[in-house]
Amino acid sequence: MKQSSDPWYIHAALYLIIAILTVILVKVAIIDPKAYVEKEKYYRTESRLRMENIKEAEILWQKKRGSFTDNLDSLIYFIKTDSLVDSIRHAKDTVWVSSDSIRLKSLDPFEPLTQGEFVPDSIKWTPKSHSLYILQIDTSVSIDTFITKRGKISRIDTTVVLGTRYYLEDPDGYGSIGSLDNDALKNTASWE
Repeated sequence: MKQSSDPWYIHAALYLIIAILTVILVKVAIIDPKAYVEKEKYYRTESRLRMENIKEAEILWQKKRGSFTDNLDSLIYFIKTDSLVDSIRHAKDTVWVSSDSIRLKSLDPFEPLTQGEFVPDSIKWTPKSHSLYILQIDTSVSIDTFITKRGKISRIDTTVVLGTRYYLEDPDGYGSIGSLDNDALKNTASWE
């Protein structure tokens, strides 16, 4: 009895299908997850740099105005136009490298972003979803009632204090800075 074998082109087609499925498997199982992890790492690093820059802007705002703000557009305008911020960003400090050499170190509180230098407009949007950062300030209300000797209310004073604490959150879930309830967490990042 003679056995019949399949024609050569069927074997070639099957080997080609195996090769294509192997390439697809490598792409799906190895290359795509690696690219996803790298992209997520970039988004996390970039977002945290931007949030640190917002924190530094809030600290400068508080030094100048006495309270924090919850308006990112005002912070951006403040960074771009305020003379205090400009003088701090362009200040240099001398650092002794050795006994005969001196190096100048920048005192700029803003960190350069992963793609280059700090741009004030970058603090408004998250890098992943391009959503606005969530920035809130606290509001405290104290009410004082003044009563006369006869027991009648003479006046009621209400004092509203804005901006003694702030809370900054990334809507993409890469962390937060500050707290509205706790002074111990002021300017503290969740990833530190």
